[in-house]
Amino acid sequence: MGPQTRPFNYLEYFSVYQNIIPNFEEFISHLKTPHQQYFRVNNLKVPPAQVPDLLSILEKKGVIAERVIEVEGFYRVINNEEVSLGNIEEYGLGLIHSMTLSSALPVIALNPQPGELILDLCSAPGGKTALMAMVTEDRALIVANDKRIDRLTALSANLKRLGVASAIITHYRGEQFPFGIEFDKVLVDAPCSGEGRYRVGLEGELLYQKGSGRSNLPSIQKGLLVRAYDLVKNGGYIVYSTCTINPEENEAVVDYLLRKRAGVILDWTPPLPYQEGLTEWQGKPFHPDLQKTKRFYSHQTKAVGFYVALIQKLN
Repeated sequence: MGPQTRPFNYLEYFSVYQNIIPNFEEFISHLKTPHQQYFRVNNLKVPPAQVPDLLSILEKKGVIAERVIEVEGFYRVINNEEVSLGNIEEYGLGLIHSMTLSSALPVIALNPQPGELILDLCSAPGGKTALMAMVTEDRALIVANDKRIDRLTALSANLKRLGVASAIITHYRGEQFPFGIEFDKVLVDAPCSGEGRYRVGLEGELLYQKGSGRSNLPSIQKGLLVRAYDLVKNGGYIVYSTCTINPEENEAVVDYLLRKRAGVILDWTPPLPYQEGLTEWQGKPFHPDLQKTKRFYSHQTKAVGFYVALIQKLN
């Protein structure tokens, strides 16, 4: 007999976070609920006047949705466990795009505007790139970069499906993205352990785990964020985001940037419930302005857990 693998103990795994997650028992209970499906109506293809007709068509096909008041353009699938958005024709036509509600938060924090030159440093599969194109009505110039050639296929397919014309796809390691052009804004939606996506079965078995278990993720994230800072123009903005809870991948990464570069963390007002960023973790102090960063927990937002920091490059 070979060595037995110890079963995943989610209570033990998340217990290290019980002092930073509010209503921890509710959080643990929420891990046993299925992911809530959301979609955004693609305004590049569907004018506002036609949205009611689209929703009516979706309802006839079994997709019952309600508008999310807090985040413009997003809809919550009411009959969540009965449908799969990726299988319906309107998704294939690019009229809607399936993405968790909290994925909009980094874009909201970055606040892209028409005419800006924006870099999405870790773009694939392209949901946030597409959202930036939608909110700017395809009038910003977005460089959508990803280091993995296999993920560029999905990135290209999604942008084409959604009718995005303002994006240019590039293939570089984010930490080595070439200099020469100064960007107005840079989004670093970094590769992470994905703890905000974790779900467990009724018996405690692990149903979803995005992370690869790599211990070098924080060093990769630090390299990406420092490169983003160096690529943005003086006075420009960087958003750093992950879908994980781990402070080593969140606050510690932003704290590293503040010790290496003259950036400043800016406050912003999210449309979803949040907790302030941490100013210390396991005895290690962080810059006091880390409290201006935002933590989003799945049991509070009813979406994937996220972390978002808004940073400005000083002159």
